[in-house]
Amino acid sequence: MSSSIRTKRARALVSAAVVVALTGVAGCNDDNGGSEGKGKESPSSSAPGAPSDSGAPSDSGLPGSLTGQKLSWKSCPAPSTLQGGDGKAPGSAWQCTTMRVPLDYAKPDGETIDLALIRSKATEPSKRIGSLIFNFGGPGGSGVSTLPAFGSDYQRLRARYDLVSFDPRGVGESAGVKCQSDKELDASDSVDGSPDDAAELAAATADQKNFVAACEKNSGKVLPHVDTVSAARDMDLMRGVLGDKKLYYFGISYGTELGGVYAHLYPKNVGRVVLDAVVDPTEDPERGNLGQAKGFQLALDNYLKDCTANALTCPLGSDPDKAEQKIVSLLKKLDKQPLPTKSGRELTQDQAVSGIAAALYSKDTWQYLTMGLTEALHAGRGNLLLLLADSLSGRDRNGHYSNQGPASVAINCVDDKQRYTVADVKAKLPEYRKASPVFGEFLAWGMLACTDWPVAGRTDHPEVSAPGSAPILVVGNTGDPATPYEGARKMVKALGKSVGVELTNKGEGHGAYNGGNDCTTKTVDDYLLRGKVPADGKVCS
Repeated sequence: MSSSIRTKRARALVSAAVVVALTGVAGCNDDNGGSEGKGKESPSSSAPGAPSDSGAPSDSGLPGSLTGQKLSWKSCPAPSTLQGGDGKAPGSAWQCTTMRVPLDYAKPDGETIDLALIRSKATEPSKRIGSLIFNFGGPGGSGVSTLPAFGSDYQRLRARYDLVSFDPRGVGESAGVKCQSDKELDASDSVDGSPDDAAELAAATADQKNFVAACEKNSGKVLPHVDTVSAARDMDLMRGVLGDKKLYYFGISYGTELGGVYAHLYPKNVGRVVLDAVVDPTEDPERGNLGQAKGFQLALDNYLKDCTANALTCPLGSDPDKAEQKIVSLLKKLDKQPLPTKSGRELTQDQAVSGIAAALYSKDTWQYLTMGLTEALHAGRGNLLLLLADSLSGRDRNGHYSNQGPASVAINCVDDKQRYTVADVKAKLPEYRKASPVFGEFLAWGMLACTDWPVAGRTDHPEVSAPGSAPILVVGNTGDPATPYEGARKMVKALGKSVGVELTNKGEGHGAYNGGNDCTTKTVDDYLLRGKVPADGKVCS
């Protein structure tokens, strides 16, 4: 959710950027606490302590120059300062390389592109299981930038796995989708993403068309090939090139969709796979956006209860209902008169909504929402809410945008068949507004993100059925704003009988593993490190 129609899309919200920008590192949990259900060993996983068997990619039509390529790992260059990074090299533990993949899998001997990879090698080589591949979501999130920022959260896993992540095709350094300049993206901030009249709608529509035209002009060759199915095929090639017979994978947010699609394509290659903060695979964009409006509203309601419980520090008073009305009133005022910031930019209504959403991704960042609302309501300035909005849109403090927004739109639009009209949006606005008086209208207009896209979408929803797969651990968080909890159960059902294993985390924030619940963390660790599959339906409170 950002400052124009084009990026207000379900699954277009990149959570990792928010936490990196505002807190740097989420706390690492201890291996204690939580009751265990009766578990069983995963039958398809490597035995404890055994190195992984060498495996070849399953796409037999790929040339040997790809399946037999050797990766040249070298110390990583200094990462970008984007999203709160300090520009310092991630340290000698992190190595980078590139891997060649077909641009078009229908032409395996044709043009190739390079995918950027990063890894940190296992600290106990004699007990190494294999490579654990991470996708942190988006779509559009850079794994090469994100994994080092969160590396300390996964130290227990690093004992027996090489931690590996990558920029998926179309993202970051992997033939990244390029659309508009930083200046053009800043200019679109003045365009109202929730138009109230014909003039605002015309401006928003023109802004959308300009964005799409820029994407087609600057990245037309890659746009048809950034789909999730191709990314899943990239992962299987990666699995083989890394030398693993089975895929070991940790997918978060959109990464759960990518993991589900992989399991559908390659069920026999599934080793130990964790899907955390689950995208509902049964929903189309309209229902997905509506579900996200409800999810963010639930998270806001939970925040308001927490904030108003201490009226001395809460800028919204002591009544949660009145507190929400104060936020709604603030947003209405911003629609007419944005707030100044020390940067010279203004905080618009759209950016305020994005900033509020950004702070709801983790309970650790609720404090920043309180500070931002205090500043806006009592000092008439929008500095912190604008910083929060920037963290969501991928804008760094120097005014440079990552490509996470364009990549997110490109991936979603080549995946999803649906193309909505202004009439569709207007018909759905009442339902969206009822779902959330704060977020509903903005997410409703986000239905237009793919309307003029130059590449046709592929499917009504992702196919994730995976008969014959090893058990996949599916983790749902009851207070998740961006991927509502219900998606986990839908994913378990869609994966198929005896494949999906549901773990419920009762907590707040987007994702559960790093949320501070020792029971959840230990359950996931036991599965990944020891092959212990928990009882389906286990709940960690």
